[in-house]
Amino acid sequence: MDHGQPVRFGVFITPDATQPDRPLALAELADELGYDLIGVQDHPYQRRFFDTWTLLTAMAMRTKNIQVFPDVANVPLRPPAVLAKAAASLDLLSGGRAELGLGAGGFWDAIKAMGGPVRTPGESVSALEEAIQVIRLMWSGERGVHFEGKFYQLAGVHSGPKPAHPMGIWLGAYKPRMLSLIGRAADGWVPSFGRLQPEDLGEGNSRIDEAARAAGRDPRSIRRILNASADLPPELFVALTLERGMDTYLIGDSGDDPESTMRRFAEEVAPAVRQSVAKARA
Repeated sequence: MDHGQPVRFGVFITPDATQPDRPLALAELADELGYDLIGVQDHPYQRRFFDTWTLLTAMAMRTKNIQVFPDVANVPLRPPAVLAKAAASLDLLSGGRAELGLGAGGFWDAIKAMGGPVRTPGESVSALEEAIQVIRLMWSGERGVHFEGKFYQLAGVHSGPKPAHPMGIWLGAYKPRMLSLIGRAADGWVPSFGRLQPEDLGEGNSRIDEAARAAGRDPRSIRRILNASADLPPELFVALTLERGMDTYLIGDSGDDPESTMRRFAEEVAPAVRQSVAKARA
């Protein structure tokens, strides 16, 4: 199930506001070490966390090459038209280094406590599908845009700005309906290892591929990004790429010495995985 994408590596950085300098220092280190991507979780109701978009912007301004994205944005608490403008703005300010991860929502009591809606699982998927349409309309650059959905509406808004590059919309997804939505309408899949095992990743990628082909899309155009762990053996990353269809891996920043872990992984594990994958593909 190898989709032939380049193998990329990134870091999943905790938005810990109790140590204000730590997330930015880790972002700078990830950029220095040549990582491809930084992901930041989005739980606005967590009182010890920074606002994710503010932190991503600060990270982008402190780095030069690495991409940043919300892993994944809490759509019920972020109106999609405003989220689209925030994402496009960050992409422009960073020189095309932002991507957009979206999640349908969870922790509904916490969302309600912050003034957000409470949705059933079915409603949350439908709302996310509408949100994707709204975001793409807001990136179109068109004037007088209208959209009439059950959850979101646009009533003659002038859209813009456009992102600096064709920004990807990546979904955090696990259930069949969400996976099919990725194949039809999104640009990437962002699950977490542990919640899914290797065989689940293979099944999920097959469902995404099937939905993409049914919609007339090339499955190879859809990124497959896995929140993983630096402790996984290199051969597992190789197998997940060649046999289960994944292409990008984000390691966490937990542990007593995340800086050393990031250095070891970038200098030893990532090159070994890339070399093994290239050899197998050749």
